[in-house]
Amino acid sequence: MAVHSFNALIMKKLFFLTLIVLLALCIPRIEAQVFRGLLIGGFNLSQVDGDEIYGFTKLGANIGAGAMLPFNKKWSVTMETVFSQKGSRQAPIYVDTMPDGTVITGQYSLRLNYVEVPLLIHFTDKEVVSAGAGISYGRLVGVTEKEHGRLVESTTLQNGPYSRDNWEIIGDIKLPLRKNVKINLRYSYSLRKIRTRDFYNIYGEYIKTREQYNNLITVRLIWVFNEKGPTLFEQQAAQ
Repeated sequence: MAVHSFNALIMKKLFFLTLIVLLALCIPRIEAQVFRGLLIGGFNLSQVDGDEIYGFTKLGANIGAGAMLPFNKKWSVTMETVFSQKGSRQAPIYVDTMPDGTVITGQYSLRLNYVEVPLLIHFTDKEVVSAGAGISYGRLVGVTEKEHGRLVESTTLQNGPYSRDNWEIIGDIKLPLRKNVKINLRYSYSLRKIRTRDFYNIYGEYIKTREQYNNLITVRLIWVFNEKGPTLFEQQAAQ
């Protein structure tokens, strides 16, 4: 655990140090009017690969804000801070009673709440369709797990078994919906496992071990402020 925490800390520091260096070297003397402000609201459809439950059946919020720096009419970089709910869900699929009287149904629910910082580079074609790719760091701030309709007491934020740190790769498409409003479709997937879980049958017999990963489809609306402002290259040309 100590090695894992140390590695996660190093990765976070490298991520933000790299960002600061890039900003310092590549975009000096930027005036505030160059940046576009972003207000973000939407939802996630998620599943956890490796939990033996299939389908993007868990609905969660995806809300936050961000800033976009356009280099020119085609290329831009975007950084966000969002609250994102992920997890997995399965409705009851059977009813069985164990010898001790415990009722099991196969029902399952997992809610993972993250605060995330995505960083993306976008290419915009003809000032209409914008496609982007990037990486996101997320910090787990809340977790609730239920099996057969009952809370799993051993699953906590402090004690695991879910990792507090989550790195994801992102693919992103934005289309104009109306003035200053974009519709955004995003796909993301964990770069590192969020949990390793042993599976057992109803008699307590070991079946297998699987690593688990967040798998996510996101639909959002993005309100863009100062959309018609100058780009970075236009500002520098005017100086």
